[in-house]
Amino acid sequence: MHHDCSPPVVHRDITSNNILLDCDYEAHVSDFGTAKLLKKDSANWSALAGTYGYVAPEFAYTMKVTEKCDVYSFGVLIMEVFKGKHPRDLIPRLQSSAPGDIELEDLLDQRLQYPAQKILEILMSIIRIARSCLHVDPQSRPTMHFISRSLSVATPFPGDLGK
Repeated sequence: MHHDCSPPVVHRDITSNNILLDCDYEAHVSDFGTAKLLKKDSANWSALAGTYGYVAPEFAYTMKVTEKCDVYSFGVLIMEVFKGKHPRDLIPRLQSSAPGDIELEDLLDQRLQYPAQKILEILMSIIRIARSCLHVDPQSRPTMHFISRSLSVATPFPGDLGK
C-alpha cells in the first residue's frame, strides 16, 4: 500500500479487527473506509480517523497523515498478537525503556505456554521490530517495506522450526 501504489495509500485504521485470515491463515488488510491517498507535494492533512489505541500520537496531535501512522498502528497490532489483548499500558513502557528493562513475560500472552528457545529467538526479533514501529519520533520508525523484509527473514516456515 505504501510502496507499490502510486499514489501511496495510508490505511489509517490498522487494527486486529481489520485483519482477516484466509483459509491458509494468511493475513489480509480489510476495511479501507478510512484510507487516504497521499498526494506528493501536499501537506496531507486529515480529520482524525482510526481506532483509539492504534492511532499514532503525532496524527492525533497534528492531523498530518503519513505512512508512519500505519507503521505505528502495525507495532500496536504486533504487540496485541503477542500479548493476547491490546497492550495499552505496555506501549509507554516499550517507548521509554531500554530493551532489557522489560521482562519477556510481560510481553507475552500468559495463557500460552512459554516458548522453546528457537521460538523465543524469533519472538525477540519480532518484538524488536514492534518496538521500532512504536518509536515516538515517526521519522525513526522503519518503513513497511523494511518491516516486511525483516519479518520474512525473522520468521522461518513452520516446518523449519524443528531443524
